[in-house]
Amino acid sequence: MRVMRALLVCLSLVIMSAGCTSAPAAPPYRPVADVKTLMASILEPAAEVYWDAVGIIVDEHGEQHIEPTTVEQWDAVRNAAYVVAESGNLLMMPKDAVFDVGAEVYDACTNCHAKYSPDIVRPNAR
Repeated sequence: MRVMRALLVCLSLVIMSAGCTSAPAAPPYRPVADVKTLMASILEPAAEVYWDAVGIIVDEHGEQHIEPTTVEQWDAVRNAAYVVAESGNLLMMPKDAVFDVGAEVYDACTNCHAKYSPDIVRPNAR
């Protein structure tokens, strides 16, 4: 009987302590850039480095292969790729009017491409 009481007390304590756990505190960060600023100052420059790092130019002089040739150049491309990848996380941080600004940026890009560069296709478009 004494063992049964001890087990019951232990079980009660375990159940009560499991219910008392609190959610972890939110990280202490404060976004300082809106979506438009983030895109223009961080994401777009890194994307340019990444997309322009490797390619082939074919013209009247033949083929010109573009690629990094030093460790430092490859490091710059890798670092730009990380910036592009992590920018997705930055864009998901709570920001004031994120959807409104995002829609404005999307509309501006779409309208500009439609008017001035209709032949440019996004990389993931089919």
